[in-house]
This record gives sequence, C-alpha cells and structure tokens, in this order.
Amino acid sequence: MTKNLIAYFSASGVTKNVAEKINKIIDSDIFEITPKQLYTQADLNWNDNSSRSSIEMHDKNSRPEIKETIDVSKYENIILGFPVWWYTAPTIINTFIEENNVRNKNIYVFVTSGSSGSTDSFNNLKNAYPENNWIDSKRLSGNLGVDEIKEWIE
Repeated sequence: MTKNLIAYFSASGVTKNVAEKINKIIDSDIFEITPKQLYTQADLNWNDNSSRSSIEMHDKNSRPEIKETIDVSKYENIILGFPVWWYTAPTIINTFIEENNVRNKNIYVFVTSGSSGSTDSFNNLKNAYPENNWIDSKRLSGNLGVDEIKEWIE
C-alpha cells in the first residue's frame, strides 16, 4: 500500500508538470483534482471580474464540483498542489478538502506561481481547516529540476 498521495489541481498544466516530477521522486499515487466543468481560457481571465475564476475567488463559499473522488483513507501523507489564484488556493481545493476525510493525514502543500510564494496559501488553508495536520509548503516553478524538488521533499 502506498502511503503517499499527490493530489493536485492544474488549470494550465504547470502544476501537473510539477506533480508528475514529484511522483517520479517518491513512491506515491497521483490524483488530478479535475473540475466537473473544465475551465476555459476565458474562465481563467483574472483581469475580467465576470470570469468564472474571478467570481469563484471573490465568493469565499464557492465550491466548484469535482468530476471524480478518491478514497484517501489508505494514505498517510497528502502532497497537495495547486496554482496560486488571488494569493491563495483556488476554491476547488476547499472542495477537495471538504469532500475527503483528510484529518489525521500529514499534508504538504506545493504551489505553482510566477511570483507569489506559498506562505499565504498555506496559512489560509491552516486557518480554514485547523483540524488537519498541515506540515510544510513550498513554491515550485514548472521549470525546476528533479534535484530541487528532492531537496524540498527530503
């Protein structure tokens, strides 16, 4: 039984690329958090206040539906990855946390971002879900090499 799960949401492919690199380094299963309704380029236009992502991120109660679920009960560690949106996690990450029993799991967070760090996203999740065991976070860019990712994981 694998004790590690990499669960990630990727809107543009960058986070997926990093998740796959992590998966090559550690013994883990991997699960893509896929929205039931996929995001289009127009949906992701953060300059448009009426775009889907803008509306979701301004509504703290927004919980986009996830296409598939996963049983996380067999995992000890969850490596949770996502792009930073508006300095925090996309609301689909809240959906994932709330729909899965991640209590008593060690949760490591990696974010992908052009410039934003992982601290705000990590702290926001810790504050929203204090019952979970949040361990560490790191911003990882899509062009990082395997050695740099290993350094964070180890």
